Formats: sequence, structure tokens, C-alpha cells
Amino acid sequence: MHKIVIYDGYTTNTGDLSWEPVSLLGELTVYDRTAPEDIISRGQGADVLITNKTVLSADVLSHLTDCRYIGLMSTGVNVVDLEYCDAHKIAVTNIPGYSTSSVAQTTFAMILELTSRVSLHDRYVKSGYWTNCKDFTFRKSPITELDGKIIGIIGYGNIGKKVAEIACSFNMQVLVFARRNLDFPEGSNIRQADLDTLLSSSDIVTLHIPLCAETNKFINEATISQMKQGSFLINTSRGGLIDEKALAQALKDGHLAGAALDVLSSEPPKPDNPMLSCPNCLITPHIAWSSKEARSRLIDILAANLKSYVDCTDAGLSYNAIQNLVNLKNI
Repeated sequence: MHKIVIYDGYTTNTGDLSWEPVSLLGELTVYDRTAPEDIISRGQGADVLITNKTVLSADVLSHLTDCRYIGLMSTGVNVVDLEYCDAHKIAVTNIPGYSTSSVAQTTFAMILELTSRVSLHDRYVKSGYWTNCKDFTFRKSPITELDGKIIGIIGYGNIGKKVAEIACSFNMQVLVFARRNLDFPEGSNIRQADLDTLLSSSDIVTLHIPLCAETNKFINEATISQMKQGSFLINTSRGGLIDEKALAQALKDGHLAGAALDVLSSEPPKPDNPMLSCPNCLITPHIAWSSKEARSRLIDILAANLKSYVDCTDAGLSYNAIQNLVNLKNI
């Protein structure tokens, strides 16, 4: 029987879902969270390790000699040393696509909050301001109509495409920056643009690219200076994509009208993170991915990935047959 250890199950399942699809595949132990000093002891004897943010470095894995499979509860793979896993024939799978609709929904929730300022006016109403107002209405912030505005989408994977689809339903014009060449139907509101054009033309810029060495601080003092005066920036991808000091300065100077961030450079943030005290900056605690529906899909795909690994190894099939495999492509 497979011995399965989940290192950090709480953020995926706070008790409102079931781990049964995974537990059916072996002897399962779930830890809500695991401190770095406990990773090795908790993983001893397990051939299946499952992680979200718990880092499985080469040094850690060198002590976990029974491990043959690592299941990531995420799309990103940066918490696992894939080079070590390749060298020691440890299969690694990830979970793409499970949160596309949820992240796109949060992206537009942020856009609507920045442009319609619903919560701001709700606070004023409940403070008594409307009760004592001389007029039937008041505005404490500009209200911006999305119809006809330009949204710049940086990255055009599943989430970027979904955001573009929603934007078109608001009759927005969509500019897309992507490394590959894209084709759009004639008459579509969507067109591809180079980065300079996207930044200088867009009323709203939203990030949907992975974090890697090439994209670290992708949004920085130089790229922010290219952005349209009074535009908005949205990030539901990875906090490291943004130079937070540069963004904070742009918000304080008024070059940008607002920003909405679901992710920060370190999570939880340090008390001195410049975004925490910025004007016109909305921050949510990395929740865009975490609707109950998305987390339920995550667990189902996690179990399906593991079952695929078990079935392949039991049948002596090539590792290429494992669902959502991210390494060992030639074994």
C-alpha cells in the first residue's frame, strides 16, 4: 500500500471538503501545515509526498529516499527541485486549469471595485453621510464606465483568455501581450500588441504570467512610467511580478489611479511592505484561486494524477502516460 503524506492541506481544505478521493489510493496522513524543520521527519517512509507551498529541496529529498512521486497542489512547480527529481526518477505532477474561472472572476471583481467603488460608498452610507446629505446622491470617488475602455492582458493562457472573454462582454477593447503569435477572428474586440503599445494604451493592465527569472519585477519603474496616466493595475498571478516600491511610488504620485493585488512579494506580508499603506490599493490574501468549487476540482485532479501514476507503475507503462507530469518526459 502507498504511504501518502500531505504536508500543507489546510489552505486547500479547511474542513469543508473531503480528502476521500486521495485516501482511497493509500494510507493517507494530512498535516494542516508543516514547519521546515519537520519536513523530513514527517515524510520518512512515504513514497508519495503532496505539497502546495512546502518546499521540497534537493537537500530535503535526499533524506526522503522512499519518495517516488510528488503531487503538487498547484499549477506552479517552483517549490520542488525538478533537477533532483529527474536524476532520482521521482515523478512530479501539477494541477493546471483548476482555478481559471475563479481567478478570472476575482480579476473582474477587483476591476469593478476600482471603477465602481462600491465598498467605498457603502462605508460612507453606513457612516451616516447619506442620511445627512443635502442631495439625493453623492460621489466620493470618480465612477468609471468600462464600456469602450482598453484592457491590457499580459499573458494569454487559460486565465488570460477567460479575462478577455469577460472583458468583451463589457464591450471593452482588449490588447494582449504574449510571446507567441496569436490569431483572432475578424471583427473581434481582441488584438495582439507589443508591450510598449499595451502599457501606453491601456486603461487597465492585468497580469496573467508565471513568475520566473525572466518575469521577476516585470512591472517596475520603467514599465510603470510607460503606463497611461490614471490607469489601473491588477495582479492575481504572483507577487514577485511587481517591484512593490516602484508601484507604491506611482500610486502616491498619482501616476496610477489604483491597483488591486491578490498576491504580494512575500506571503504573509511583512509589516513594512510598502503596499500595505498605499493609497488606492486593494489587497486580498491570495484568495483568487480558492473558491470551494476550484478547491474541489483541485482535490479531484490531485487524486486523478496520483491514480494515473499508480496505474502506470503497476502496469509498467512509460511515465509519459502519467496525467499532468511535469518531468521525466523520456522515461
